[in-house]
Amino acid sequence: MKPNDKLVSDLQKMHEADLERIKKFRLLDDDFMSKVFEDSECAEILLKIILNRDDLKVQDVHVQHVIHNLQGRSIRLDIYAVDLEGKLYDIEIQRDDKGAGVKRARYNSSLLSANATDTGEEYNELRETYVIFITENDVLKGNLPIYHIERVILENGELFYDEEHIIYVNSRIADETTLGRLMHDFWCTDAGNMYNTVLANRVRYFKEDVKGVEIMCKILEEEREQGIRIGVKQGMEQGITLGIEQGMEKGIRAFICDNREENIPRERVQEKLQKRFELSEDEAEMWLEKYW
Repeated sequence: MKPNDKLVSDLQKMHEADLERIKKFRLLDDDFMSKVFEDSECAEILLKIILNRDDLKVQDVHVQHVIHNLQGRSIRLDIYAVDLEGKLYDIEIQRDDKGAGVKRARYNSSLLSANATDTGEEYNELRETYVIFITENDVLKGNLPIYHIERVILENGELFYDEEHIIYVNSRIADETTLGRLMHDFWCTDAGNMYNTVLANRVRYFKEDVKGVEIMCKILEEEREQGIRIGVKQGMEQGITLGIEQGMEKGIRAFICDNREENIPRERVQEKLQKRFELSEDEAEMWLEKYW
């Protein structure tokens, strides 16, 4: 087989693999979820059902939205939405239990609040926030379909009403309730098996429409290229590190051999090694044991 023929064959195999992967995508999968819910109507349906609010209207939505933190770790939100009342929503789809830990929810909520006001605004102007985790497993282990986490006054059990909300949705409970049917849809690979027609049409577009499939293939191709770039960079860094280490060892060996040939006392060579190569006493002794 000619080199060009092999290249064409490899590319065709990768494309076929991508098509198979797209067929298996669910709303629980990051790449697919991002494309479906970047549509404001789909994001609005999601929030209406989870919050049980028919009056909610999404004004703006962004997927993979980054909130920077100059004092610490920044975060990337799966879905960031703002409604007409100015309320802020962070919706996270988590297949990995570790990614949906309670400290993660707390951190996301704190950064969402920290970025909810502009300089000079009063504290009472702080906007209401929701951090919502839709999890593949029942992370909180209560066998409940949904968990609402709110601050309470321990002495009397009353809500603190700071307008900072955390919600966990357990996708494992896909019963005949409205929320359960939504979770059923999150597990579907076939749009024909979904309950919600708006979500099903969006899923069908990216799985069956030529243009939609092309968009998904491009995303997978970009992911693959990014993975290659990261791999090359890591390989180069490892190679540089290895080269430095090998070069340093050669230098140390030559230094020890030269000093030994000149009958320099071992104790003196050890001192010089420590100074010349910035080694500890134990490290210098190790190299002397190896090359003296």
